[in-house]
Amino acid sequence: MNDPAARIFVAIDRMDLGQARADIARLGPHAGGIKLGLEFFVANGPGGVREAAGNRPLFLDLKLHDIPNTVAGGVRAAGRLAPRFLTIHAGGGEAMLRAVAEAAREMPAERRTKLLGITVLTSLDDPDLAAVGQRGPVADQAKRLATLAQQAGLDGIVCSPHEVAALRAQCGSGFVLMVPGIRPAWSAAQDQKRVLTPAAAIARGADYLVIGRPITTSADPAQALVRIVDEIRAEPVS
Repeated sequence: MNDPAARIFVAIDRMDLGQARADIARLGPHAGGIKLGLEFFVANGPGGVREAAGNRPLFLDLKLHDIPNTVAGGVRAAGRLAPRFLTIHAGGGEAMLRAVAEAAREMPAERRTKLLGITVLTSLDDPDLAAVGQRGPVADQAKRLATLAQQAGLDGIVCSPHEVAALRAQCGSGFVLMVPGIRPAWSAAQDQKRVLTPAAAIARGADYLVIGRPITTSADPAQALVRIVDEIRAEPVS
């Protein structure tokens, strides 16, 4: 993937459809796609997703998690929107992950949604995992869930940039690593606890980057995107 812009999904963290459309319009042609999440989906439904996304590649970040039959049905329903990527909580277990992988295989090949397993949210760290009874450290939990997702037939995972290098080595080159928690050097970390710059994340093995507020809250989002792409191009990638 030679074009750094194609690697970037811009997170549109809005509930209001009009505001989301305005944010997307201000991006210009520079983003590889957009990410719409649960807040937007609950407020606007599938019709709102279609209207906001238009023809741009869509990362639908719903983080589905329920019993296997219910989540498989959710995948089939979301597939009607033809998102490029859809998220499932890998912590839902092997039976759930295998059910959703089978549901995705029912989709026409030319519009099949790629399923990404959520490993450990970038807002969590080791004490947070311990507080909910999960075995840490974060890196080990991410490895366990990545293995589970890959063995169950998912297309990739969502992980923090700090786990990228280890998970790339573990999962191989054909497994998608979608990486949030990306903050350019000139941007504040805000509520993310495990962050890295765009160029560093790609150098470590990220396939795609999710970047939101550093772009969408900028006075000129299109220029912020260009600045990020230029930073990535300036960093040698092995």
